[in-house]
Amino acid sequence: MPAEEPNLFLLGSSHRVASLEEREKISLPADSIDDFYKGLQELPGLKESLVLNTCNRTEIYVSGNGSPPLDPVREYLMNFRGLDNAFLEKHTYRRQGEAVVKHALEVTSGIDSQMVGETEILGQVKDAYDDALNRESTGKVLNRVFQKSFQAAKWARTHTGISRGQVNLGNVICELARRIYGEMKDCRFLAVGSGEVAEMTVEAFSSRGSQAITITGRTFDWCPLSRNKPSELAEKVGGFTLGFDSFKESLHLFDVVLCSTAGTDPILPYETVRKAIAKRPARPLFLIDVSMPRDVDQSVSNLESVYLYNLDDVSSIANENLKSRQAEVAKCREALEQKAGQIWNQLLFPSKPPA
Repeated sequence: MPAEEPNLFLLGSSHRVASLEEREKISLPADSIDDFYKGLQELPGLKESLVLNTCNRTEIYVSGNGSPPLDPVREYLMNFRGLDNAFLEKHTYRRQGEAVVKHALEVTSGIDSQMVGETEILGQVKDAYDDALNRESTGKVLNRVFQKSFQAAKWARTHTGISRGQVNLGNVICELARRIYGEMKDCRFLAVGSGEVAEMTVEAFSSRGSQAITITGRTFDWCPLSRNKPSELAEKVGGFTLGFDSFKESLHLFDVVLCSTAGTDPILPYETVRKAIAKRPARPLFLIDVSMPRDVDQSVSNLESVYLYNLDDVSSIANENLKSRQAEVAKCREALEQKAGQIWNQLLFPSKPPA
């Protein structure tokens, strides 16, 4: 007979059920994660929890004791973000038991991503897991699920072709810039923010010959929300740094601007961009906003000679070669389903050695 069946649940929202604007409303602001975890861990019936909050998804994994804790979690999220009940019902999904394991494996492996096969998500899930471990909010159930999901992600990248092609946000952004400007060596690039997306984009531009790379950020000190300081990222590629307070006045000097900060308010309003484009009438301005919430006022897209791309735009371009990878995606999904069943059985029969 199996041990008492573990109560494993997931409440989430992603590109599959919500638009970018809708995801912004559900997404947890970076500076609110501490408060969210504190309230989450006080909910009745909840033993373990892990929050995965990225630019494209907000997911709450929980293991309960007794009655299913999903309804309290859902109500808590609704109140925490000030959301309407009908809105949250329409733009979230629920999973339970083995389906949670399967979902976690697919997310970590990148086949549930908006950019199918992208590699950034593995690092994001690892960061979320490390954060939950540090908070002592995980236990034997979630530890097993996520440790196995990391193994599954490595297997998928090694044994399938799901990541074949330019399935990397930095490479896709660089390819978009090449379509607009041609050769990268004369393209002047500014990264606003120094996190993982900024790092991979800076490296992509540098590897393609861009010699004018500049980094700025809200702080030049190390921050847990960023993997680098702007100065360290600039030094990696022989680039430059620019003070955050002054970069708006220098906006007209750049051809491509990547915005990937963790703020709560837009940093590039309409008037700022309008003034910048007026100073460079002969050359377009390419803005890529991958922040959640967004950094660039959406009305900027109405300006002539301004190309504004957001996460959904970039993802659709990245998936242009998806047809050639469909067989690999199907192969990966089938294998992960089998692995999820094995992991679930290990949770049901913890004393039984794995097959």
